[in-house]
Amino acid sequence: MTRKIAVIGMGNVGSTAAHYIVACGFADDLVLIDTREKKVEADATDFEDAMSNLPYHTNITVNDYSALKDADVIISALGNIKLQDNKNDDRFAELPFTSEAVKSVAPRIKASGFNGIIVDISNPVDVITSMYQQLTGLPKKHVIGTGTLLDSSRMKRAVAKELGIDPRSVSGYNLGEHGNSQFTAWSTVRVLGHPITEIAKQRGLDLNQLDKAAREGGFNVFHGKKYTNYGVATAAVRLANTVISDARTQLAVSNYREELDTYLSYPAIVGRDGILEKVQLDLTDEEKEKLQTSANFIKTKFKESMKS
Repeated sequence: MTRKIAVIGMGNVGSTAAHYIVACGFADDLVLIDTREKKVEADATDFEDAMSNLPYHTNITVNDYSALKDADVIISALGNIKLQDNKNDDRFAELPFTSEAVKSVAPRIKASGFNGIIVDISNPVDVITSMYQQLTGLPKKHVIGTGTLLDSSRMKRAVAKELGIDPRSVSGYNLGEHGNSQFTAWSTVRVLGHPITEIAKQRGLDLNQLDKAAREGGFNVFHGKKYTNYGVATAAVRLANTVISDARTQLAVSNYREELDTYLSYPAIVGRDGILEKVQLDLTDEEKEKLQTSANFIKTKFKESMKS
């Protein structure tokens, strides 16, 4: 079966995701869309120049929305990274730009007849994912944001560095908004199979500092090079591959939670049909309160963005 992925927005993140897809042969057909025609055409040529040195071939289409009709996954990487350079490290600084961009892009996706899965990276990701669902009319289970898939990875990196182990030996989740109201649900975190709360007592770990390191990890990268790309692009492509391969993997992604009436990050089983099953965690009362606070914030911002 032919695998077809589209990337809309060929900035730092979109182009990194596209390169990862081409270099690893994750798609047979790749559609690249960006308002900067010279930029996206240059990227396409650059990828084609690379192919003779790769073990894979990828057919590339540029700036053709009609080519989205039979795509399996669209990765939305719309954004204006310069807006992230603000003193409050606030991902919502991009909302005026991305909300207008998605209002332009979503109707064109809908008109193409696309009926696959949207994977949204664009910040603020929970609000923009909500907008994509509303404006395309796709089923909620078919519109997913990368959410805290990356933040959970940042948490694992921080914990692993503190303990001197491989981050893949750490499991658990950051939940809620992909933003300042997110939190590490320490009740879910295990290190080599053991609850981190036990290890923290034994080793004197400061969980508040580790939570801060996970939450602020992206801004540390941003302030060093004025953008982030590798971590989030890898998360997006992993999510796209999970869909295409029908892997049925449990991931902390931005998905619609009926009990909270909003998109936010919470583990779900992801496969070919998008969100296949909602996972229910046994959170502490404090974690439930933090999740509700995050949900309330996202809902308020979503309503404001749809009115403007």
